Amino acid sequence: MPAVIWTGSLSNMGTLALDNENVGSDVYCQLGLRESAKGVMKIPRVLSPLSSLLERCVQKNEMLLEATDIKEVMTIFHGLRAPTLSIRQYIDRIFKYSGCSPSCFVVAQIYVDRFIQCTEVRLTSFNIHRLLITSVMLAAKFIDDAFFNNAYYAKVGGVSTSELNRLEMKFLFTIDFRLQVSIETFKRYCSQLEKEAAGLQIERLIQACGIKENWSNKDDSTCAPTVAR
Repeated sequence: MPAVIWTGSLSNMGTLALDNENVGSDVYCQLGLRESAKGVMKIPRVLSPLSSLLERCVQKNEMLLEATDIKEVMTIFHGLRAPTLSIRQYIDRIFKYSGCSPSCFVVAQIYVDRFIQCTEVRLTSFNIHRLLITSVMLAAKFIDDAFFNNAYYAKVGGVSTSELNRLEMKFLFTIDFRLQVSIETFKRYCSQLEKEAAGLQIERLIQACGIKENWSNKDDSTCAPTVAR
């Protein structure tokens, strides 16, 4: 049985946000964040728009790096080769085996944005997976009342425990240990993800109707800061 760490000293930010009637409860419902608070175990809708945002960001950055003389900044988050699992498959795996609250994935996106804002790193298929497992683990430690230890998350993420320990320390020092997320920031990111989810739904309808228009040329200005790097 993998070790689980329990703590009563950490506030569940997901619960705090979901219980606040003045911060867009409809958005939380649409993203499937309330369902976790009620103990319903199913894949929350938030995973789909988050995956979509990150995939578009990675695709944009890799096209930019290939078409220009910009050199990719190498960090300990870069692997020698891109993992075989897609971003969506990797996020689904983390949710399935970590048991963390869906809110952790929103907070993890905020943490990743803070990381890239403090560095010259661009999200690519070589670093996104390690950044994801590290940021989700940190989010779970900070906002959930119960969470698995690093050794368990390492198995979920496909890295060694020692490597995940190094990734965690590097991430924390890079963002200057800024793990606190205000409800307003959480709400803003949820709104961005809800817009992305709406766009995905429209795209599916267009495809179902056989329309050949290219919906992929979306305005990146409406996306989270992650997409800009």
